[in-house]
Amino acid sequence: MSKKETFRVKRAPTIETEITVPGDKSISHRSIMLAALSNGVCKITNFLEGEDCLATAEAFRQLGVTIEHPEPQTMVVHGSKGVFKQPEGDIYCGNSGTTMRLISGILAAQPFTCRLTGDPSLTKRPMRRVIEPLSRMGAKINAEGPGDTPPLRIEGGPLTPITYNSPVASAQVKSAILLAGMFSKGVTTVIEPALSRDHTERMLEYFQVQLRRDEVRPERNREPKEYKVSLVGLQTIESRDFEVPGDISSAAFWLVAAAAQPGSRLLVKNVGLNPSRTGLLDVLVRMGARIREVVEVVEQGEPSGVIDIKGCSLHGTVIEGAEIPNVIDEIPILAVAAALAKGETVIRDAKELRVKETDRIAAIATNLRAMGVEVTEAPDGMTIKGGSKLKGAKLPSYGDHRIAMAFAIAGLFATGETVIEDVECVATSYPGFDVTLKQIQKGSGLLSRTTPVISSLGR
Repeated sequence: MSKKETFRVKRAPTIETEITVPGDKSISHRSIMLAALSNGVCKITNFLEGEDCLATAEAFRQLGVTIEHPEPQTMVVHGSKGVFKQPEGDIYCGNSGTTMRLISGILAAQPFTCRLTGDPSLTKRPMRRVIEPLSRMGAKINAEGPGDTPPLRIEGGPLTPITYNSPVASAQVKSAILLAGMFSKGVTTVIEPALSRDHTERMLEYFQVQLRRDEVRPERNREPKEYKVSLVGLQTIESRDFEVPGDISSAAFWLVAAAAQPGSRLLVKNVGLNPSRTGLLDVLVRMGARIREVVEVVEQGEPSGVIDIKGCSLHGTVIEGAEIPNVIDEIPILAVAAALAKGETVIRDAKELRVKETDRIAAIATNLRAMGVEVTEAPDGMTIKGGSKLKGAKLPSYGDHRIAMAFAIAGLFATGETVIEDVECVATSYPGFDVTLKQIQKGSGLLSRTTPVISSLGR
């Protein structure tokens, strides 16, 4: 996708199709990391070839890991048993906060010093949430930017295990600590106030690392439950092949497009159905969507299968509290769903959106207003008054892939033409989005009359 490219979107016909989506971004990152730490050769298939995940692969090549790319969506990683070489020059993480935060946990234990950099967007994102716990383990990490922002200089060395009560439910924080804990002698524990994505735990177990996971209920159940995961360091990560399921965060855009259009029907096949990632489906069902998910495969610790969705009239809801970590990446497209729904939708407890690739709360509110939607911002979310007819507009992407894709979907429901500017950022997470967008606008790829319907829709 060339620089300064745009999406030009007009109202679409009724959606009646089936699709697959690229490999899961979060899992693709972790598959490279765990394979690189393993004791042999791992073949990774359905790998997401977005710029973010390719940055992770290149980072480990700089650390001396042999990674082959024999065919599309396939990586062959020759594990280093956790022994890496000092890189020549800085490790460039591109736009990927996942790459920078997770690899920090691994590099904190290495016997050398290295420096992590990123693109202008990444260098504005705070890293204190991983610096603080890793420093408690003995890491020496210096954030060279203002306000604990990158570049990060990491002076590796011996680490000691900790028990860390995380103030936020964050899969990146939890994963950085657990990866660092793999290099320390003793038990490392992370306690979260709510369950964040658990891909790292599931994948560590698949690679034969023993973990203990508990749900902790404080005395007399007077407070919310917590989630606790522990591992003993210095375990061997066994090399195993791994197939990455489709990314439900990528599917989310098409799911909302179908859900908000009465008469539509969409099948998404071979998509990840990890319960810590399906909060989007719960929210859409609460808004009135008719959805059925069927788990077809439970291998490698990650369930996957089919989502069948039928369009209807949506209504507003409240998105808050413990479900926010489960839907944090889907908030931009859920905000579009809210604009298309009847009534009011309130999103709160999502302050983390302020420090993503852009300030997503401000970006969502600005773009929705430009399309004629009434939005009230709050420090940790927004209130969206739905039901108004959307009008086409020229909208910035703010260099944020999820903003670009979410408002491309909004354009499918708007009068006139919607133009999303500077959409090259979409390549970081969803190569091929533009192709599917064109197919949806043309109404191509229709389901045949013989395509089986998953019965008893309703989650």
